[in-house]
Amino acid sequence: MSAHGKTLPIDAPPTEPARRLGHFKPRLLLHEDHDLCPGCGEPVAIRTMLDVIDELGFAEKTIGVVGIGCYTAFTSTMDVDLVQALHGRAPSVATGAKRMRPDRLIFTLQGDGDMVNEGLQEVVHTAARGESVTCVLLNNGVFGETGGHMTATTAIGQRTKNTLEGRDAAYHGHPIRIADLLAPLGGTAYAARGTVHDAAGVVKTKAMLRRAFETQIAGEGFSFVEILTMCPTGWFVPTAEGPDYLDRVLRPVHATGELKNAERCVTTADLLEEAVAAQEAAARRGK
Repeated sequence: MSAHGKTLPIDAPPTEPARRLGHFKPRLLLHEDHDLCPGCGEPVAIRTMLDVIDELGFAEKTIGVVGIGCYTAFTSTMDVDLVQALHGRAPSVATGAKRMRPDRLIFTLQGDGDMVNEGLQEVVHTAARGESVTCVLLNNGVFGETGGHMTATTAIGQRTKNTLEGRDAAYHGHPIRIADLLAPLGGTAYAARGTVHDAAGVVKTKAMLRRAFETQIAGEGFSFVEILTMCPTGWFVPTAEGPDYLDRVLRPVHATGELKNAERCVTTADLLEEAVAAQEAAARRGK
């Protein structure tokens, strides 16, 4: 469709010149170029987070603590104050930043290898203490930057460079559902798991990030948002198949939704049960 609502032919060159209808680059993203692999979901997650920070009016009062991973490349493009942490230690650094500057919005940006493998104790104790910070996890089940090998969140059957036949529970163990570990802790005020594999997922994830930051602003305790992201390179799938692979392989293990808010605390099993019930109800309506 053109800007005037007309259907444009696709079997011939366009008769109208292309023109920009809007500028969609987040204000806090200095430029849109990056050197991450084609099809990576991390740039989408980071853009979404920056939009929320800007919309909340905290552009000048935010401190981000960045872990070690592919996303670390964005430290030169995010227009907020940033601190680089050692592998896995971002929640502890964020704790210190918040205690020194309680008026600031403090977040960590970490991958599953950084948070769940290298720094599991850091995020667990930060949540248990109820530190007023927001930890954001980019979860693709792969150590993307350091070779593409398995992490503690890799799903059963998921392929990585050191699990070419897929993760085997009997040999490699089971994946850790980090949001499920953090949600029941007394210091956790908000915990959610979103995705960026489709437009609906991005919209819901943006709402989760907003609620997490608002929880921190209100001084209610620790908040956590896990975001499932695509990594077709690490998964050995064509770029275009990344979103479908995430939906088929990661989401059945790391179910998306709010695990804890002011009203309730649930588990991934509860979310999966709700999703199945919704699918069955939709199938009945379609008959």
